Amino acid sequence: MPALACVDAAVPPPGYAFPTTWDGSLPVPEPFSGSTPDTGLHPTSPWSTDLSASLYNVDGWGAPYFYINSAGNMSVRPHGAATLPHQQLDLMKVVKKATEPKSAGGLGLPLPLIVRFPDVLRDRLESLNAAFEFAVQANGYGSHYQGVYPVKCNQDRYIVEDLVEFGAPFRFGLEAGSKPELLLAMSCLTKGSPDAFLVCNGYKDEEYVALALISRTIGINTVIVLEQEEELDTVIETSRRVGVKPVIGLRAKLRTKHSGHFGSTSGEKGKFGLTTSQILSVVSKLRQVEMLDCLQLLHFHIGSQIPNTALLADGVSEAAQIYCELTRLGASMRVIDVGGGLGIDYDGTRSGGSDLSVGYGLDEYAATVVHAVRYVCDQKGVRHPVLCSESGRALVSHHSVLIFEAFSASQPASLELRQNLAYYLDQLTDDARADYRNLMASAVQGDYDTCNVYAEQLKKRCAEQFKDGMLGLEHLAAVDDLCELVAREIGAPKPVREYHINLSLFTSIPDLWAIGQLFPILPIHHLDQRPGVDGVLLDLTCDSDGKVDRFIDGRSSLPLHELGSIEGGGYYLGMFLGGAYQEALGGLHNLFGGPSVVRVSQSDGPHCFTVTRAVPGASCADVLRAMQHEPELMFDSLKRRIEEYSLGDSKACAISHAFYSMPYLVYGTHLSGDGMVSDSEGSSGVTEEGSGYDDDDDEWDMMRCLSV
Repeated sequence: MPALACVDAAVPPPGYAFPTTWDGSLPVPEPFSGSTPDTGLHPTSPWSTDLSASLYNVDGWGAPYFYINSAGNMSVRPHGAATLPHQQLDLMKVVKKATEPKSAGGLGLPLPLIVRFPDVLRDRLESLNAAFEFAVQANGYGSHYQGVYPVKCNQDRYIVEDLVEFGAPFRFGLEAGSKPELLLAMSCLTKGSPDAFLVCNGYKDEEYVALALISRTIGINTVIVLEQEEELDTVIETSRRVGVKPVIGLRAKLRTKHSGHFGSTSGEKGKFGLTTSQILSVVSKLRQVEMLDCLQLLHFHIGSQIPNTALLADGVSEAAQIYCELTRLGASMRVIDVGGGLGIDYDGTRSGGSDLSVGYGLDEYAATVVHAVRYVCDQKGVRHPVLCSESGRALVSHHSVLIFEAFSASQPASLELRQNLAYYLDQLTDDARADYRNLMASAVQGDYDTCNVYAEQLKKRCAEQFKDGMLGLEHLAAVDDLCELVAREIGAPKPVREYHINLSLFTSIPDLWAIGQLFPILPIHHLDQRPGVDGVLLDLTCDSDGKVDRFIDGRSSLPLHELGSIEGGGYYLGMFLGGAYQEALGGLHNLFGGPSVVRVSQSDGPHCFTVTRAVPGASCADVLRAMQHEPELMFDSLKRRIEEYSLGDSKACAISHAFYSMPYLVYGTHLSGDGMVSDSEGSSGVTEEGSGYDDDDDEWDMMRCLSV
């Protein structure tokens, strides 16, 4: 018997009767006005990995590094387009290796997990340099390109060291914007090319300038870039005191800027840089102190995510004119640093109309820069300068993938009728019963717009009466069930489901919350199967902003698979193109720390990869220390209280282990009698390619001893 027939077969509402010819089912609905756009998820059509690739636009944002393999898993081409078939890396195999317990041959790392691919990092760097080398040759350019990596994008030690190593043949250097960044850049560049630049940006005090000058005495090619006019006095005075002649650059505020969020850092009202009058003042002062020959570099920044090459050419041309003017004024100019701005196509549309995409690739970017500088310099008869860029986002975004698990999901309303549904509906007030009768009449007559109006009116009226104490919870539930049944009968779109993810957005994807930045997110397996659910993602934090309900294709939901249909483990999703800024900007909201990290290189072994480094995420003790708590003292006070209550050593052991574990949820592991994860399956301290637990931590050894 149809669902709605059951409602009124029990107790027909007073004063209303259905047509005697009605069998309880509703008419076949016309196209529903409130339906979501067609996504191609027709339940009767066959499914394939190609359809998944199209649905999530993997080929748009992922090429040439990410694709869906024949098993339905996301895979990585570590060498880009040059990757051979046997070198492709199945992301699910990497996750399995990282997360399975050591007893099963894994590394025992808890989720969430960041997977780094240094081979992708190398390919990005080589591709950037190849693009500029081709543009230099094609344009007959009289100098060369040597870029720098702005370490603010991701200060991870191994990323910076990799870029210095991979970039040595290209004289590739680093950019620093603070004293700690300057120290790490100085240290790393001792192993890099002696010709590589160390570009010093950001606000500077005497100590910052002194460090930069000292770096020149140890063979590092350091340039101090003036962001503010008053910094020049500090540079001059400190250089005299230290006895080191500086190489100086200046950052110009261009008139050129672009719209959108990232354009706010450019133009005449930008945060950094010198106006034309300030530039002339700097030149005049350097001439007075006979240091004009120290001025050798011009830096500018149009803004991150430059959307198109027309805007890029406009800004570079303006900067090249300033460069030529500085040369005319007597400065020993030799470098133009075009700053950041080389964008990432986050949504795969290759369009220049939003912050999510750019309308060019590496080759077009390089060609535009080279051509614009050459044209202006040739007009002015100025020698072609060395070209430098600070293309951090473009270098590191692709090499990192964030993996996290969906551990539960909201369930759709049951198709089964609640017991005594008709009884509770019959107990509604007269005005609510009138709405109920109008709702049923509109549904039977196929007047679906009116049906929706009455459904909302009925729920709103009953909610107000519940607040006044006139109705009970059973009545509200009965009304909700009725409206859900009517919605299904009239063909309303299925409600979006909520998938709960073992992640903190504030820690791992802070730009999504802070500035609305979107990243490609999709399941990393089961992509050979049809996704039957539209869902949004809710994180672990106690914050209503901890939700992903906007996605790169303009959707307000993400096609997902039913959790109940997943066999053989959890349901894993990946966030891609997030290698820049997210880790450095992440916070400790609700004291959720950073994810575990593995570093995976392509190899010729049976699984095509080698884990060269594995580190668990921050433990509960780590995040507590970050907020000035002392875990050892906390444990000691708790242990004394346990002894006072004579609860036994097992309780103290459980608390000790909780301090040692990551703050995230743990599933599928062995639990002790205290409900705590056992040591055999708990948080790992792996630090090098399966080397085991980090038992050298004296503090935790002490705490474990205390709990015995």
